[in-house]
This record gives sequence, C-alpha cells and structure tokens, in this order.
Amino acid sequence: MARFGKLPIAIPEGVTLAVIDLKMRVEGPKGALEKELPAKLTIKSDGKIAFVEAVGRGKQTLSIQGTTRSHLMNMITGVTQGWKKTLELVGSGYRAEVVGRELVLTVGFSHPVKVVAPEKVNFLVEKNIITVEGIDLEVVSQLAANIRRVREPEPYKGKGIKYTDEVVRRKAGKAAAKTVGA
Repeated sequence: MARFGKLPIAIPEGVTLAVIDLKMRVEGPKGALEKELPAKLTIKSDGKIAFVEAVGRGKQTLSIQGTTRSHLMNMITGVTQGWKKTLELVGSGYRAEVVGRELVLTVGFSHPVKVVAPEKVNFLVEKNIITVEGIDLEVVSQLAANIRRVREPEPYKGKGIKYTDEVVRRKAGKAAAKTVGA
C-alpha cells in the first residue's frame, strides 16, 4: 500500500506554514490560505520541509494523512503560483463578458446568466475563452464547474461550455442512424 502521506513537503522561499488551534495556515506572495487540520494529525516543520504525521495507526487516520498532505501541497502551490481553469464557449452567438466582479454569460437563454466571483478569484475573458484564476484550488475548480453547468456541451453539435482540454464525444444523430441500418 502506498504511503503518500508520509512523503516530505518542500516549502519554497517566501512561504510560511503555521498550525494554530488545529488550523493550518499558509502565507505566500499571492496571499494566505487557511484550512482545518483533522484531530488525529500533526504537522512538523523546520521552515524548509514539512511532514504530516498521524497520531494513531488506524486505516482512517492514514487515509486522512494522505488527503491532508495533498491539501497542504495545493495550498502551497496556490499561494506561490496560483490556480487556473480555462473554459471554452462553443456555439454561434455564445459570448461572455466581465462586468466588475461578475461574469455575464449569453448562452442561448432568454436572459443573461450572471456568475459572481468570490473573494480572491478573478475572471478573464478573451474571445470565447473564459479563465478562472485564484489561489484556492477548491474554490477555483468548483466555480469553473458551476460555470460549465450553466450550459453543458451537448453531444450532437458540441454546443455549450466546456473545459479547453475536454473532449466531447459526438453522437451520429437520427439521420445518420437510419442510413447505417438501411
């Protein structure tokens, strides 16, 4: 069985890690993030390397150890480099624009759909590409998923909002299905 949770975490220059009242706090050049630390875990750090250590030896504790290590790595990456998700609008007349802290989507409904950006998250729109940027991976990913859910890509023409690296599997449709069976 892999013991991913026991691996060391490198702390880059300019990043500080602190554990206060069962909360891990990571500060870096792009901002600060805070997250609850599970009760059966501790974090040992010397400033350059950190370890997530389990207090018990139970199966649940060891699985939480690996998850917590991943969260801590994501927090460190977020405050140093940031996270970015890109979406693409596919369809004639589909467009997006940023108005203040809101993303306004015109995607075939009778009304524009507005998505409000939470703190520390920014929208960027270039032609038909929407970029969601921020320091918290969970917030950025959930916001990108919510934007995609406004108009999911359909399988016949591929119209909708999709991730730029997503491949939409296309269906043949009724006309093509009749000629194949004939």
